[in-house]
Amino acid sequence: MTDVHYNEQALLDQLMLCTEYVDKAERYEILGPLYRLVIPIYEQRKDYQALLSCYQHLTKAYAKVIEVTNSGKRLLGRFYRVAFFGKAHFGDDEEGIEFIYKEPKLTSLSEISEKLQNFYEQKFGAGSVKMIMDSAPVNRDELDSKLAYIQVTWVRASPEGMAAAHSTSEGAFERAHNVRRFVFETPFTRDGAARGPVHHQRLRLTHLTAESWFPYVKRRVPVIETQVEEKSPIEVAVSEMESQVAELAEIVNAKAPDIKKLQLRLQGSICVQVNAGPLAYANAFLDPTLAPMYPDDMVDKLKTTFKEFLTVCHAALQLNAKLISSDQVTYQEALETNYYKLSDSLSEMLGQPLQDILVNGNLSTIVTGVELESSSA
Repeated sequence: MTDVHYNEQALLDQLMLCTEYVDKAERYEILGPLYRLVIPIYEQRKDYQALLSCYQHLTKAYAKVIEVTNSGKRLLGRFYRVAFFGKAHFGDDEEGIEFIYKEPKLTSLSEISEKLQNFYEQKFGAGSVKMIMDSAPVNRDELDSKLAYIQVTWVRASPEGMAAAHSTSEGAFERAHNVRRFVFETPFTRDGAARGPVHHQRLRLTHLTAESWFPYVKRRVPVIETQVEEKSPIEVAVSEMESQVAELAEIVNAKAPDIKKLQLRLQGSICVQVNAGPLAYANAFLDPTLAPMYPDDMVDKLKTTFKEFLTVCHAALQLNAKLISSDQVTYQEALETNYYKLSDSLSEMLGQPLQDILVNGNLSTIVTGVELESSSA
């Protein structure tokens, strides 16, 4: 066997081993690029049996991609920010350093916290480790120098931290693959309380950039850059309403809609009290007597988002009407009643009746799977 042939075979063996592990890790989308390296070798060798196996594996993999995308049941792990404080225990290698940890499946905040506490108590001694469970900035002057402190915070991947090829098609896979920038949110008010009325509620977004992309050969990667952004109360309202629109639109536009998720999201969106949820934001920022207190561009943006919200809720109601069984007709009627009450409350503040919002809005980018009917309200 020549050196060239030997090297080619060694590469092929490693690539085929990769396909096995990628499959076990449920990262089916990576198999295509892997086999694009493998298949030309088998084609050159005219090894049709091997080619058949490759294409059979790819067929199964792409079928799994469709299955898990529709079901949403693939669990690709969670990310946590872990910071260590206490120079007497951690030394220069870890003290004051932040890491992004990737944990398997649905590892909860309590699970990773317990795991870290047990590990470091075995290392430093029982009672020597204290966990910090909130995400607020740590005042190191207030810490006991005799203790080792560990702060654990759940983080999510930021869209701008994903590989460029994924930026236009963010999904469950993209949120866990080829990511290195993460964000977590800390609610606060000017008076020091974490929570307050919506017109006082602010949000601190902490953006973290990891040294390497995930997945990585190590379970944790140090943070090399931290940026902090603060949102004003009306910006928090816009962000929250945009999230509600996006979540409902994702359910409505799914190829195989999940009726339980649809109904839970509908209830949370339209069956709310006067001083809670969307109506609370509208009363605080869109009321004609209060709106002049806020920047015009933000008020306009919030109005636009509310129009999108009413439209996607209407589409969700129509979809629910198509999916329910006969024993849920009364439930559907109750949802519709709540929706029209909400829309009546919002119409005056939005300066447009519901029917005009549904007819005149350019909303094809929000709702693609349900044909909107005109409202009779």
